[in-house]
Amino acid sequence: MKLPRLRIDEAAALKIRLLFEEAGYSLYRMGSFETYDLYMQNKKFLSGDDIITFTGIDGRLMALKPDVTLSIVKNTKDNESRKVYYNESVFRTDSRTRQYREINQIGLENIGTSTRKGEVEILSLAAKSLALIGEGVIDVSHMGFIEAVMEQFQNDEIYNEAYIALRNKSSHLMKAVSSKAGLNDKATELMARLVELSGSYEEVLETAYELIEYIPKAKKALDELNDLWNTIKSEELKSVLRIDFSILNDVDYYNGLIFQGFLKGISQPMVSGGRYDNLMARFNKSGGAIGFALYLDELEHEYFNQAKQEEITRWLKIALPKGRMGEDVLVLFEKAQLCKPGLLEQIGSSRKLVFEDNESMIRFFMVKPSDVDSYVKYGTADIGIVGRDTLLENNLDVMELTDLRIGRCRLIVAGRKGFVPDPIRPLRVATKYPQITAKHFANKSQQVEIIELKGSVELAPLTGLSDVIVDIVETGTTLKENNLEVLEEICESSARLVANRASFRFMNPEIKGILSGLEVVL
Repeated sequence: MKLPRLRIDEAAALKIRLLFEEAGYSLYRMGSFETYDLYMQNKKFLSGDDIITFTGIDGRLMALKPDVTLSIVKNTKDNESRKVYYNESVFRTDSRTRQYREINQIGLENIGTSTRKGEVEILSLAAKSLALIGEGVIDVSHMGFIEAVMEQFQNDEIYNEAYIALRNKSSHLMKAVSSKAGLNDKATELMARLVELSGSYEEVLETAYELIEYIPKAKKALDELNDLWNTIKSEELKSVLRIDFSILNDVDYYNGLIFQGFLKGISQPMVSGGRYDNLMARFNKSGGAIGFALYLDELEHEYFNQAKQEEITRWLKIALPKGRMGEDVLVLFEKAQLCKPGLLEQIGSSRKLVFEDNESMIRFFMVKPSDVDSYVKYGTADIGIVGRDTLLENNLDVMELTDLRIGRCRLIVAGRKGFVPDPIRPLRVATKYPQITAKHFANKSQQVEIIELKGSVELAPLTGLSDVIVDIVETGTTLKENNLEVLEEICESSARLVANRASFRFMNPEIKGILSGLEVVL
């Protein structure tokens, strides 16, 4: 009898399990559920996803396991050293889509180690795991460095904005946040440069040392990263290690080294790990611990095989919004000589949705403006151009690299002239931006009823459908012509260049070439 062919994730799991076994790690198994308290008390450790719960026959609130590391730490004795690996499914509810997710993970934990040698071992096994599947890189960061940098921002709102800027490598946002926090011009410029740092381990480390003169606490973290590099003897491991300070984790659980691994052809991080001594302390366990998880589900994504076939062509794939913003972007590209002349006219006179520039090796996708960040997040496009209003509404995990300063507008609340809200009932708001609207009024502790519309929202208050609207406005002419006025401004918006996190690693020279060319003409 012929056995069925293994799926790519199944074959990878078998290879990686053998790797872990040969490295001296033993298999850890756990049940499908635990008491809810374990996860509720450590919810921030679960990357923002919600927990799937049910009531047991004894009346206790239970949870389908959303994580394995918490169970391993919980069931480890104080001062016990353990080297274990697991191959388990975890279950979570996506906090954005509210859909149930089963995630196939394989990972390992080295409990009881606080040595640099233990960190090198973990990084080596993470790199070897990726190499068993394809071409990978590992980006490392340090929680001590992140903490020292973020101490510049004391106010919670400003801290959150700075965190987003750092995670998304948005130097333009970091400049704005740093000014808002009262940092001087030199410190603001240094913060913007720190955000942009990524690449070769030794080069980034050298530059980081130069930039932290006003953040002395950050030097200790850089010294530890330098010591880690000097401890590594394998040139093969050194060849896949990079530094990128946009790799972040929760300080309540992680300390010291943190890292993510990326695989060519996969749009999302494949590996996530780091040192979590702080989590051990939360369970009153002595000693250190470090580990990582590898997400096998991504291997079944259809683009993995396509990418293997196309990787030698090195096409840079760009999602452009249809309409005026896309046309303005192409004007910038032609002006910066990033694409062949006449491409704008070619696209404007055709109903095709995919265009290729063989000289620049760029493939353009013409997509609906509100879909650009989806194409980028899931790796169909390496980069894209999208309005900030769409980014805020969709809240997808992409890197906002620069502000192109075109398509400028404001996101506002508007209503009839002289409108006064009724304090005894919820405000009725019509909008194309339900997520932004909900967040804005929640921050004001104002109860609202949101009506989502697809067409001209200005009609809603005129016909009594809503009290006010939330919409974008450029000149305000349409509002005036319909006897409406701006009641408050939520934020400004303009075109932003965004990137897929994996593409930023594997297409870095091409993406930086686009950024450099655009900077000249902006």
